[in-house]
Amino acid sequence: MEDSPISQAQEPKDGDGPANVDKASAWWSDRRLIGYFLYVGILSLAFLEPLVALVRYALKEELHSHILLIPLVSIYLAVLKRDLLPRDRRGSVAGVMGGALIFALAAAAVFFGPKLTGTGGWSHNDQLARAAACYALLVIAGGFVFLGTSWMRLLVFPFALLVFMVPMPDLVVVALEDFLMRASAEVVHWFFQWTGTPVFRSGQVMELPGTTLEVASSCSGIRSTVVLFITSLIASYMFLSSSWHRGLLVAMVIPLGIVRNAFRVLVIGLLCVHVGPDMIDSWIHHKGGPLFFAVTLLPLFLAAAWFRHRERKAGKGKQKSVIHQKAELT
Repeated sequence: MEDSPISQAQEPKDGDGPANVDKASAWWSDRRLIGYFLYVGILSLAFLEPLVALVRYALKEELHSHILLIPLVSIYLAVLKRDLLPRDRRGSVAGVMGGALIFALAAAAVFFGPKLTGTGGWSHNDQLARAAACYALLVIAGGFVFLGTSWMRLLVFPFALLVFMVPMPDLVVVALEDFLMRASAEVVHWFFQWTGTPVFRSGQVMELPGTTLEVASSCSGIRSTVVLFITSLIASYMFLSSSWHRGLLVAMVIPLGIVRNAFRVLVIGLLCVHVGPDMIDSWIHHKGGPLFFAVTLLPLFLAAAWFRHRERKAGKGKQKSVIHQKAELT
């Protein structure tokens, strides 16, 4: 049966009409994505040796074990934004290329700077940090070139999350461990006093009845605190919309980490006093980290749920106000 004149008139011709415009736009979008994927693939091959070394290092060092998950989480968060990405990616080509050049030069300075200046004495950790920082910056630079500024504006968090695939430099690790260690010792001293346990403190050393404890760098809880910080960032990005609520949730991490470490030392100390000094070698000391980390997650998730409830309540209130105003106008 032949088509009616009406259906023939409605059918767009080749090269005309919004259907072909959308098709061309989708093709251009796919071409940019394919180009970016090829760029990242070639870049990964160029950085294959340091990336393999980084993976081996992350598998061996507990402090940096989260590095293996960061690229997967970034990709997942970027995919969640796929329906919001605009088809038309406007922006100055010169601006995009200039921004990409700056990123590339910064990355090159991070990676080649010490070699060009003759700086020596870099640890294996810091060498991997330079290589990972260079790789991450070049991945971001390629995003500006291939995906455009409008896409990068919406994908700023997934790309910014790549900073956590860079191992923390040794100086940062030492400073953070020292801060957490000293703060935990201060808080656990208060805890012992509040529980009525006789305690004499000398720096990081706590003398208790029948036993002596030292809050050493291994008791700082730096690994769980870093993981908790990353978790709070991702949770605030995915579930909260208010910048104020997001900032509060992330700001809770450091106090929670310090209290968690102090509580763990308190429990071990009380067990040593009331059960026996040999409890210092119990599983709660050597294997109890995940348990205390899970306990720390509870107040963090409760705070996130409360913030989300407040945002939903505020959103419903605004919606009712808009409906009421429209009703008054009509």
